[in-house]
Amino acid sequence: MLSTGSTSSSAKIQFLQRQAASLLLYQSVLQSEVGIAFLELLQAIRYTDADGRGCLQAYGNYFHALAANNQNWEDYLISQILIAENPFSKQAQQQEFANIPVALVAAAQNDLHLLQSLYECSSAALSEWVQTVAHLPVSPVVWYKEQDKAEVENKAIASLHNSDNWADAVEDLAAYYRQCGTGLFAEYRALRWQGGNFVGIKHPDPVRLGIIAGYEPQRDALLKNTEFLLAGETALHVLLYGSRGSGKSSLVKALLNEYSDRNLRLIEVTKSELRDLPLIVEQLRGVPQKFIIFVDDLSFEEDDDAFKALKVVLEGNLTARPENVVVYATSNRRHLIREFYTDRPAPKDHEEIHVWDTMQEKLSFSDRFGLTLTFEGADQKTYLKIVRHLAAQAEINISQEDLEYQALQWATRHNGRSGRTARQFIDFLKADLAVSGIKNHTDEPE
Repeated sequence: MLSTGSTSSSAKIQFLQRQAASLLLYQSVLQSEVGIAFLELLQAIRYTDADGRGCLQAYGNYFHALAANNQNWEDYLISQILIAENPFSKQAQQQEFANIPVALVAAAQNDLHLLQSLYECSSAALSEWVQTVAHLPVSPVVWYKEQDKAEVENKAIASLHNSDNWADAVEDLAAYYRQCGTGLFAEYRALRWQGGNFVGIKHPDPVRLGIIAGYEPQRDALLKNTEFLLAGETALHVLLYGSRGSGKSSLVKALLNEYSDRNLRLIEVTKSELRDLPLIVEQLRGVPQKFIIFVDDLSFEEDDDAFKALKVVLEGNLTARPENVVVYATSNRRHLIREFYTDRPAPKDHEEIHVWDTMQEKLSFSDRFGLTLTFEGADQKTYLKIVRHLAAQAEINISQEDLEYQALQWATRHNGRSGRTARQFIDFLKADLAVSGIKNHTDEPE
């Protein structure tokens, strides 16, 4: 335990500040909200004002940042090390440890040694220092959270938590980067491309494969292709097209929840951002994760730049296609490029000699996807099958006859028969039964 005397505390804080300033590769660890609040608290303790208000405010900011992240200081520091993007972590994820330049390994060991000093500066110690310099009768509340069991079982995390010398854990850390990657791809399962950058999605759609019924052959084909991707084999780009509400988008999003523990990542790219697709694909090359680029509700206007960008990715160019990336697109249109009657060739067409060739290129664009899955509109039999499946999952306890009658009435009054309509009906029915049950229970005489 550190002495709480002012001279001893000041010397220790100066030491920690020098350690933080000496980082060669892992500066990013201290550049997020918690890291900044930690450094500002050290500075406030060292140069506190007469009544300690600045120090107390800095401690409040530090406590708030930890609570907002729902992490202890020690866990936060290690989590930042695991997602840090720097020359060492980037090379570690792409090659064997023995092939990483010696200078990079030495720099990583240096930084791990420095960061271990910061790790050992617990929130309890900081609270005691604040009590001393602010002349408080008791120390401020210390933020604490029980460690997640899954995190304890992670070899890289356990290696750092349990090591007396973090520099010795550098090879385990490199192995973690090789398996799990770095940066946003290590931190998030789902991302979107927005304004020229990847943006992490904190709360991806939790839809599971189990809720998807009525289109089992299409589902199985998509699962098999995704298994190819995860196994490192050549997977096909996939077009899912068909009637609205049939579950095309849900099926793609459900893959993330099925396979994210096998390093699958889903990247959402809107039609307006498709022109960046070749750039996106190049940034995914060589990293350990497998990526599905998800384009929802795809269609093009004539001479659309996005059409040309997607064509390059689907067909390739002189640059080799990354084996860890596929495109899964959904559309309500079989022919993705809008065609008008005025586009059809006529005897008076003198502007282009091979106008039929141009039209055929438009119509055949969907053929450039290696696998096309068709989702036909749900007939009554399929619709009721989906309803029964969802009702069983939702544990709705009414007779099958009543369930089917209400489901058909719902489809007539709302959006017609489809998987989406079935899910909306079941959500409504489940809520209605729950509220009715609560109301009936409340209305019972005592």
